[in-house]
Amino acid sequence: MTDAQETAADLRTTTGGGPPDDVDKAPIPLLEPREGIPPVVADDDALARVVAAFAAGTGPVAVDAERASGYRYGQRAYLVQLRREGAGSALIDPVGCPDLSTLGDALSGTEWILHAATQDLPCLREIGMTPTSLFDTELAGRLAGFPRVGLGAMVEGVLGYVLEKGHSAVDWSTRPLPEPWLRYAALDVELLVDLRDALEKELDRQGKLEWAHQEFEAIASAPPAPPRKDPWRRTSGMHKVRRRRQMAVVRELWESRDRIAQRRDVSPGKVLGDAAIVEAALALPANATALSALPGFGQRMGRRQLEQWMAAVDRARALPESELPQPGATPAGPPPPRAWADKDPAAAARLSAARAAVSALAEGLNLPQENLIAPDTVRRLCWEPPQRLEPETVAEALAGYGARPWQVEQVTPALVEALAATA
Repeated sequence: MTDAQETAADLRTTTGGGPPDDVDKAPIPLLEPREGIPPVVADDDALARVVAAFAAGTGPVAVDAERASGYRYGQRAYLVQLRREGAGSALIDPVGCPDLSTLGDALSGTEWILHAATQDLPCLREIGMTPTSLFDTELAGRLAGFPRVGLGAMVEGVLGYVLEKGHSAVDWSTRPLPEPWLRYAALDVELLVDLRDALEKELDRQGKLEWAHQEFEAIASAPPAPPRKDPWRRTSGMHKVRRRRQMAVVRELWESRDRIAQRRDVSPGKVLGDAAIVEAALALPANATALSALPGFGQRMGRRQLEQWMAAVDRARALPESELPQPGATPAGPPPPRAWADKDPAAAARLSAARAAVSALAEGLNLPQENLIAPDTVRRLCWEPPQRLEPETVAEALAGYGARPWQVEQVTPALVEALAATA
């Protein structure tokens, strides 16, 4: 039995999941909703009752949200699930109740339990729900060294129950929502509180609980991400596009697609695929007939659609040189590591030594390297190390790049040694 299996077995024992000897033998029960599937809250009166119930509840609150990624424009929430001791579970429809700020206010000061919090916080913030403190069960699993940290794997490994699968990628904007989907959604918060408590005990046992608290505080206090500059540059396959005129075609097609997708409230990929945009940019077709011969613009596309995409290509072809997009701006910070050997061999040697040191340290601490210290932080430190390689100067540099105190404490000695060895 591996260390992770022993840890899971120990945790299952403390939470009533069965003795360690049964980990590989006993059938794992399918999780059932304790109070059945709650009705979907879709009007102000029902919402007011939920707000009152959850305000009167005790302990932390489990929170989850379902989006319609791949189906609808943007990342809005189409279902919000909650569970709290004394209040039970609730399923809220943000289409019928688009403003959940009263619920957010009622839960202010309460610890929110989320799984992969950074995925759900943006869409929750849009509807008026922002936690003041949180516990991220996925991140807790990473820090505790679990090899699989998906919710289903964590619930099964830690608590000894199997979650229903198969509805994570469905179109949650569907109305009415089918009962099997609602059941799946309700179960996502059914055991989050139990999972949180078990993981807290395990982190405390490993001496990592304070690390987790610092990570959770960093997530809760982080400001919303700023809008991306030139989002069209993130078109899949963009690395094939070299000439500025071709870049202009990508930009025009991307922006046209985005306007159409937003107006129709559908995923941009359902309007026109990234691969088709890149094909048009590389080919620079002279007319709609030539465009229709390209992959992604075939027979299924009507003449009117072809003409609107051709118009975007024509706009790009007509731009004067001065208005063509420039090659991608050099990102702030060091160049890609693959270029270091040519640009700065000494920096490349520092990075190699630092990566090896971080890898060994992470293995010893039983957690992923990227959770021990952000790879970008290591790159920045190695590209421009402090003039004096001392623990104080390296620690100050790491903190300046956003490393949490526990990370600085853990990695500073190893990085000082690695950098000094290559000086």
